[in-house]
Amino acid sequence: MLTHRHRFHGHGSLRYLYQNGDAVRSRLMTVKYIANPRRKHSRFAVVISKKVLKSAVRRNRVRRRVYEVIRAELPMLKDNHDIALIIVTADFLHMEYKSIQNEVKRLFSQANLYK
Repeated sequence: MLTHRHRFHGHGSLRYLYQNGDAVRSRLMTVKYIANPRRKHSRFAVVISKKVLKSAVRRNRVRRRVYEVIRAELPMLKDNHDIALIIVTADFLHMEYKSIQNEVKRLFSQANLYK
C-alpha cells in the first residue's frame, strides 16, 4: 500500500489538478499531472467512478492494485508532482498485474514523470 504522505488529502487539491493539470490518455485510463514545488514528495490519487464499477468492493480492489504498481515505481519517479490516475473502463478488474504495470509505466513515460 502507498504511504500516507504520497496520497492526496481533500478535494481542493484534486480540483486544482483537474483544472490546471496536463493529461495523458489511453483506452483504459487517464493520467492527470502537475508539478507542485511546495511539496517534497509526489502525491497520487486513483479515481474510479461509480459509473465504471458499481460495486465499492470492486472499485477498491482495482484501486489497491494500481496503488501497488505506483508504490513499486515510486523510486524511479520525479519528486514534487501531483498525479491522478483516472480509471475509465472496468477492464482493470480482470487484467493481470503485469498488464496494469505496463499500462501505468507507458503513461508515466509519456507524461515524462520518470527521473
